[in-house]
Amino acid sequence: MQNKGAVRLFTILLALVCLYQLSFTLITKNVESNAKDFAKGDSLKEFRYLDSMKNESVYPLLVKNYTYQECKEREINLGLDLKGGMNVTLEIAQADIVKALSNYSTDANFNKALESATLKERNSQLNFVTLFGNEYKAIAPNDRLAAIFSTVELQSKITYKSTNDEVLKVVSDEVNGAVDQSYNIIKTRIDKFGVTQPNVQKLQNGRILVELPGVKEKERVRKLLQGTARLEFWPTYSFGDVVKNLIEVNKTLKAINDRDSLLGKGVDSLKLDSTGVASVDTAAKTDSTGNALLSKIDKAAKDTTKGDSTKTMSMEESIKEYPLFTFLLPADFQVKTADDQKFVYGTPILGYCATKDTAKVNEIFRMPEVKSVMPSDIKLLWTVKPSPMFKDNRLELIAIKVESRDGRPPLDGAAVSDAYQDMGQFNNSPEISMRMNEEGAAKWARLTAANIKKSVAIVLDDYVYSFPTVQNEITGGNSSITGSFTINEAKDLANILKAGKLPAPARIVEESVVGPTLGEAAVQSGLLSFIIALILVLVFMVFYYSNAGWVADLAMIANVFFVFGVLASLGAVLTLPGIAGIVLTIALSVDANVLIYERIREELALGKGLRLAISDGYKHAYSSIIDSNVTTFLIGIILYIFGTGPIQGFATTLCIGILTSLFCAIFITRMIFEWRLAKNKSIKFATKMTEGAFKHINIDWVKNRKLYYIFSSLVVIAGIVSIFARGFDLGVDFAGGRTYKVEFNKTVKVEDVRATLTSVLGSAPEVKSLENDHTLKITTKYLIDSKDIDADNQVEAKLMSGLNIKRDQIVSSQKVGPTVADDIKNSAWQAILFSIFVIFLYILARFRRWTFSMGAVVALFHDVLVLMAAFSLLWGIMPFSLEIDQAFVAAVLTVMAYSVTDTVVVFDRIREYLNTHKKGDMKSVINEALNATLSRTINTSLTIFFVLFAIFVFGGETIKGFSFALLIGIVVGTYSSICIATPIVYDFAGKDKELRQ
Repeated sequence: MQNKGAVRLFTILLALVCLYQLSFTLITKNVESNAKDFAKGDSLKEFRYLDSMKNESVYPLLVKNYTYQECKEREINLGLDLKGGMNVTLEIAQADIVKALSNYSTDANFNKALESATLKERNSQLNFVTLFGNEYKAIAPNDRLAAIFSTVELQSKITYKSTNDEVLKVVSDEVNGAVDQSYNIIKTRIDKFGVTQPNVQKLQNGRILVELPGVKEKERVRKLLQGTARLEFWPTYSFGDVVKNLIEVNKTLKAINDRDSLLGKGVDSLKLDSTGVASVDTAAKTDSTGNALLSKIDKAAKDTTKGDSTKTMSMEESIKEYPLFTFLLPADFQVKTADDQKFVYGTPILGYCATKDTAKVNEIFRMPEVKSVMPSDIKLLWTVKPSPMFKDNRLELIAIKVESRDGRPPLDGAAVSDAYQDMGQFNNSPEISMRMNEEGAAKWARLTAANIKKSVAIVLDDYVYSFPTVQNEITGGNSSITGSFTINEAKDLANILKAGKLPAPARIVEESVVGPTLGEAAVQSGLLSFIIALILVLVFMVFYYSNAGWVADLAMIANVFFVFGVLASLGAVLTLPGIAGIVLTIALSVDANVLIYERIREELALGKGLRLAISDGYKHAYSSIIDSNVTTFLIGIILYIFGTGPIQGFATTLCIGILTSLFCAIFITRMIFEWRLAKNKSIKFATKMTEGAFKHINIDWVKNRKLYYIFSSLVVIAGIVSIFARGFDLGVDFAGGRTYKVEFNKTVKVEDVRATLTSVLGSAPEVKSLENDHTLKITTKYLIDSKDIDADNQVEAKLMSGLNIKRDQIVSSQKVGPTVADDIKNSAWQAILFSIFVIFLYILARFRRWTFSMGAVVALFHDVLVLMAAFSLLWGIMPFSLEIDQAFVAAVLTVMAYSVTDTVVVFDRIREYLNTHKKGDMKSVINEALNATLSRTINTSLTIFFVLFAIFVFGGETIKGFSFALLIGIVVGTYSSICIATPIVYDFAGKDKELRQ
């Protein structure tokens, strides 16, 4: 081997770099072990210990003394499935950005095009601006967008002479800039959140990926990420200003109810459960101020809140007589004295409503008949938290006064220059203190001066946080937001305000939450499968190849060390599928060694000396090794491009592992053999039991090809029939929805859980049993289309109340919105088809005959169809999940990679035999080539099968379906490379000379 010195130097340097990078992980694990010993099971003490160590030097080196925090940032980055945490994909509402760029144009065609583009965005790969441009052109082909977008803000970029294409280019640039701004704002928020090793990435189509390892507070994260931070300061109406209007609203609704009753509709249009004012005296009369009516409602409300079961009328009668006040308890229900009444009539609170009834009250105030009797400049908003006066979660409805023509607030968040969490002077409760810039301070002074003895509402993202009464004009630009905040809530709100306002709402379209307990279990099962697989391979190599097997084992161990070292160096994320990828690279490393060793054994059988046999064995094996690994590497790159999250982790480790295994199999083993030859030490490539294996085999593969075609056709046809008849067990990745893994305290029946949740959610969820009888996987589409930022919490609340479980019993969850599900499906097909196309081109380039490419592609389609057939035929039969999700797509692509690897090795031997046996019959030559390579095919397949079987048995529930797909794929891929790909080449070859070079 030439350049032995350079190879030796590179190996030493690579080992030192890997050791340096991995040392940080060892240091952090040592510190964390000390923390556990110190805390003795107390999680709070453990947290405080680690927090105190953040800036302490724990790793002194010559170049620098590293603190615990710095070591933590350099350790191996574990994925959420191994560490626990939260993975969120946010989608920026690009339609809102376009609307804002138009200065909220009321043009009918513009808004129709926006609405149509929003609907089509779900099933399209085009970006939103392109979709909008296409829709606008279809709706108004002769209209000019310049008339809509030539606003004050865009006047330097768009004129009335600008063409539609020019306008769309500017709008696209502005939208991209807004998405970039959103990314930076979200990244700033996350940086201030205090999570170790967060990952924030920009994706396509205005999406942002956020990974937060170790996070447990899901609701806090959702608020932090989805809050646009649209801060507004508003003057308010008082209850006394609007009380007559509220009475008129009730009268109007009563008249509508009476009319609808005559039409046979009854009161069902406004009927809800009995959480409102259910007891009202029908004899109540109303004076000019409405006080008599309100006092009666007040008395009834007091009775209701005290739990008085005596009702003077039924719920249905109450809704019919008092359709508004049944659900909105008027603010003066608390009146006791005249002074109190004066105070209450001055409050901006119009009433109190149970949280679950706010949608109905919103619906009432949106009715045209109701709008006509309310002030035209009123805006009604709910408080962010329930009133402390009630035990049944009632929100306060606040009356905002809109004084500007454009509907904008007199002061907004742009005025805030700084915000921080503070403690109140009087009640010592957490609050948010704000400082305003010069312009904001002047506006704040004018606003407070104009509203002395009145309330000013502080509104964030259309929720009222506080509405203090102004006592005097406030100068200097200092203000605060008070409320019943926890310290964390106040910190997060200050963080959001300081980071800035998002240019458009951000909505969670995909979410995955893994509990820390599940993460620990995944680590244990992943490591167990890894260790068992490694032991199996090590034992097999020594059993089959004698002391040469020890050399291969040493190279494999070095390969694993290098993979982990490179992962740590690149800051790549190690996931559970990533561990599977590492295990698979072990098998690929075996494949390279098997190719080399089988070639050396052939050379020895020809009577060559050991040194020459080793040299020629390596030389003849290079072509097959390079071809097989390049095709697998290409598949890995495609997986990385089209996959997300754990799939990218699998692709990353696979690609790194291919490179390191090539280096170890080719250079390190050769270097060891050279050293042993120089020392005249014995090298054996077989044991007594395996020395004569696979010799004198003479199977007529080509002759039996019709039997293979018939067998494969029957399997594929059965699969296609099953696919059309039964379909697949689609996971949320492809179907959309929410999935929860729930652990119960006792054994539960799937049917009972399904029935219970059907009544709670309104439709039947999918419920599956997992590892045992008290762990279930629940999938539902309830509220999956909702744009409410609190929808995720609402679904979890329904789940917990319906099943009577606690939040910590939901050990993991996943959410995929419909748009993301469609994108995943499209990406999956693109990845598979693109992979087949790339492989076709590569084999065509390497073998220079289209028949080889045809054989490989047909074999790949065969393998994919058989794998899909198996998952369609067997789901519901096998005792584990066979969902079609992103992991399945990764399995399909991996099977394709293995299949083409095997096929390329077979083709390489066929090409070699055809070129060295130019006068032989092509059929006989192909059979001879296949029989010659059978030892390599069987040995590699068996080794990989053992590895995957270990992953399947010990790798845990999370990747059981993934490893099962790979197990099937290995068997099918081995079969197709010999029994499908090669016969196809033979049948399409025509004359013998078309395959010979």
